[in-house]
Amino acid sequence: MDKQKLMEAALEARNHAYTPYSHFQVGAALLTKAGRIYQGCNIENAAYTPTVCAERNAFFKALYEGERAFAAIAVAGGPEGECRDYAPPCGVCRQVMMEFCDPRTFRIFLVKSPDEYREYTLEELLPMGFGPGNLKEREKQT
Repeated sequence: MDKQKLMEAALEARNHAYTPYSHFQVGAALLTKAGRIYQGCNIENAAYTPTVCAERNAFFKALYEGERAFAAIAVAGGPEGECRDYAPPCGVCRQVMMEFCDPRTFRIFLVKSPDEYREYTLEELLPMGFGPGNLKEREKQT
């Protein structure tokens, strides 16, 4: 996995964010197990609820293209301009990741710059997460 390329793609994706209300731009770069990268950005809406996060934007693009196996995601966010701090995925995005990723192996890179990042597993950011495996276990019991 080329971490550098993934992080640069997340930083570049921030440039496409539509954030007229919060002015907090987020870019994401999702890496499939086959090596493809899907970028996403946050897109706000005046009604707030229809707003979509960068991470889900990237996932939904990849899913639409038929992808189902994911290795990692890089997320870069902050006020318009440069990233000054790390921007972790929100709870809804973590739940979407839980639907499609192995929490023990899926990597999440929080990026400030190509050289400044933190690396986590989904399990670290969503301990005791509920996902498809929970329902499969329940089906076995009934």
